[in-house]
Amino acid sequence: MPDPDVEDLLRPLAPQVLGAVVRRYGHFDLAEDATQEALLAAATQWPATGIPDNPRGWLITVAARRLTDLLRSEQARQRREATVARWARPDQQLAPPADRPPESDDTLILLFMCCHPALSPTAQIALTLRAVGGLTTAEIARAFLVPAATMTRRISRAKQRIKDSGLPFRLPPPAERAERLGAVLHVLYLIFTEGYASTSGPSLQRTELAAEAIRLTRIVHALLPDDGEVTGLLALLLLTDARRPARTGPAGELIPMAAQDRRRWNSDYIAEGVALISEVLPRGPTGHYQLQAAIAALHDEAPSTETTDWPQIVALYELLLQLSDNPIVALNHAVAVAMATGPQAGLDLIRKLEHDERITRDHRLYAVRAHLLELAGDQIGARESYLAAAGLTMSRPQQRYLYGRVARLATPPATQDS
Repeated sequence: MPDPDVEDLLRPLAPQVLGAVVRRYGHFDLAEDATQEALLAAATQWPATGIPDNPRGWLITVAARRLTDLLRSEQARQRREATVARWARPDQQLAPPADRPPESDDTLILLFMCCHPALSPTAQIALTLRAVGGLTTAEIARAFLVPAATMTRRISRAKQRIKDSGLPFRLPPPAERAERLGAVLHVLYLIFTEGYASTSGPSLQRTELAAEAIRLTRIVHALLPDDGEVTGLLALLLLTDARRPARTGPAGELIPMAAQDRRRWNSDYIAEGVALISEVLPRGPTGHYQLQAAIAALHDEAPSTETTDWPQIVALYELLLQLSDNPIVALNHAVAVAMATGPQAGLDLIRKLEHDERITRDHRLYAVRAHLLELAGDQIGARESYLAAAGLTMSRPQQRYLYGRVARLATPPATQDS
C-alpha cells in the first residue's frame, strides 16, 4: 500500500526535481522519464527505510544517475561497438549531482517551458499536467476524453518537440510569457479541478492536487500581480477550495452544497478570495476566471442556498456564455435559472444541451437533469436520469451518491398508523 505521508511529500517535489535535472543536464524528454523512476524508487523504498534528511537531493541524485543510464542506452544503440569501453563510468557523461542541490524552486520555469508556443494548446496542457501536475496519463486522457494510448502518443510527441526546440531552461521574456499565460492558467485550473472533484477512484477529492494548483497559482500571481485573469484564477481556486472541508461526510460520502454545514467552510480562504476578486473586477477587462470567481464569492458569502443571490448568478453566467461557448457553463447557467425561477425553466434549457455532443457522455448533464426533475415532481424521470449519471461517472463517491438518490426515490413515503 502506498504511504500517504510519502505521497504527500513527493507531489510538490516532483516538478522541483524535474526542473533541477533539466536545468543541470538538459534532455527534457529523458529527464522526465528519469524523474518518474526516481519518484517510484522513493515511493517503494522510503516507507521501509525512512525519509532521507534531504529528500529533494536524494531524488535529484537518483534521477541524474538514471538519466545517465538512459543516455548511455540511447547512445549505445547508435555507436554500440565503438563506445562499449567508455560506458564503464556513467559520470563521464554527466557531471555528478552536487551534495547539496540549490534550494531554488524551478517549478515555475518548468511550467512555462511546458507551455512553449512550439506546442499545440492541447499538447501544452497535457505535458504540463504530466510533468508539473503529476497526473497519470490515464487521468489526463479522461480529462481530454480520449483513449490513454492516444494521450501517451501526444505526450511523447510534446516531449520530443521540447527536445528539438533547444529551448533554454529559464523564464521566458515578458512578451513570450504573455503568449503562454493562457495555457498556463488553463493547466492550473485543470489540475485543481482534478484535485477538487476527482474523475475516478475511491475518493471524491485529491487534496494534494488542489493544494499544488493553489501553490503554483500563487507563484504565477506573485510574478504577474497586475494580471486580472491570474488574480481571478487565484480567487476562484481559493473560494472553491474553501468548501472542501464540508463536501464529504465521515465515510467520505459526497455532501451537495445545499446540505453542507457552511460553518465548516474555510473562512480565511473566503476572505482572501473575496478581497482578490473585489480588487480586480473594477479594473477590467473582465475575463472568465474573474466571472467564475465572482460567482463563487456569491455562493460563499450566502448563509444558505435559499438566500443565495441566484438572479445575480444567472446574470454572471450569461456574461460567461458571451465569452465562450462552453457546455458546462451552459449547464451551470441552467441550474442557476432553475433556482431563480423554477425547475421547469432550467429543464427547458437542458433540453437544448441534450443534443450537444461535447456533453452527452458527461454524467453531470444527467445528474443535473435528475435533480431538476425531482424538484419538478417527476420521480420516475429523475430515477432514470440518476441511473444514467451513475453509469457514466468513474468516481466511486459520485456513484454512491447517485445510487443513493435512486434508492431514496424508490422508497415509498412513510404512512402513519391509524
